[in-house]
Amino acid sequence: MVKTKMDKKADLAGPGIGNYDEIEKILPTDYNSLLNPKETQTALAKLKRFIEDGLCKELNLIRVECPLIVDVESGVNDYLDRDGSRTPIQFHISNDYNKHPIDAQVVQAATKWKRVALKQFGMNVGEGIMTDMRAVRKDYFLDHDHSAYVDQWDWEKAITADQRNLKYLKETVRKIWKVLTEAEKYIQDLYPKLKTKKYPNLPKELTFLHAEEILDMFPDMPRKARETAVLQKYPAIFIIGIGWTLQDGYPHEMRAADYDDWVTPSVSEDGQPMHGLNGDILVWNPVTKRRHELSSMGIRVTKETLKQQLELTGQLDFLKFPYHKAILNDEIPLSIGGGIGQSRTCMSLLKKAHLGEVSATVWPKILKEMCRKKNILVIE
Repeated sequence: MVKTKMDKKADLAGPGIGNYDEIEKILPTDYNSLLNPKETQTALAKLKRFIEDGLCKELNLIRVECPLIVDVESGVNDYLDRDGSRTPIQFHISNDYNKHPIDAQVVQAATKWKRVALKQFGMNVGEGIMTDMRAVRKDYFLDHDHSAYVDQWDWEKAITADQRNLKYLKETVRKIWKVLTEAEKYIQDLYPKLKTKKYPNLPKELTFLHAEEILDMFPDMPRKARETAVLQKYPAIFIIGIGWTLQDGYPHEMRAADYDDWVTPSVSEDGQPMHGLNGDILVWNPVTKRRHELSSMGIRVTKETLKQQLELTGQLDFLKFPYHKAILNDEIPLSIGGGIGQSRTCMSLLKKAHLGEVSATVWPKILKEMCRKKNILVIE
């Protein structure tokens, strides 16, 4: 079916399915969790430790603490989609009878904070940090794999100017994928019933595709439909160049202008000119039979590409913030970094139908009742 321009525009920002009638259709009707609730909690602890240790080893990272709340004036909070559709929770701390107040925000992600933290923790080139990041994204539509509470392994690594290229990006992505596939083998060795023909394992290799290449394959489809279609052929992909405006006049997806570099020119493997040094890892979820995003990451902006991207998005006023000034003044390292969804990844590796089976958060009554009828145990 040919999609209209309105369909494409509506699909650019804000995740989720959009209504509970659709969610009821996509939640499996023949579901039985492979692990009981007690086994699930034990497996989660083991799986998270394995992945954390693996990421630190493969990417040369150390585990550090990160904030849940940040000062508004710092400019380090993540605005996710650059259209302003998702805003952080903000509150006033009166402090000392309002003599020394702070206006604070709950983080939506630690994306920008991490780059500043590289300097704070004295990271040299080739060294990096990993955090157990917790955030609140109040503007999500709550479905089977989006919640208002977000937990990620957020990581950041100092690099050189010469490493700002697709080759280095792909090498890094492959190391992350190695950790995830090894984690799947590890948890299945501990819980053999997780290995089943009904729910195939992750493929050993990722397929790398530029967003422009996927658009060429499915020119009339909006973004989520394109991802769903391409995952039928390649069950695990890394989509390069998210944020740059494609040939149809739309970016693959909205991406904030002040962390990932999506404007730098590059060349695809078949020699076509492209843009972007960032991307997302997506897999096919055999339980829900849907696209399933695990990670968003990229090589970060330089002072030149920061200004270029902020100009394109009409956000040059951001340059007044300390974080942005630090990039302009070369006060923080060039870096690569990303976020790997903890609950999203564990949901995939433990063959779960709903994020609430591995994450304790709030869900609307309509969704909890829907899950009960379908034998899906949501943690309350």
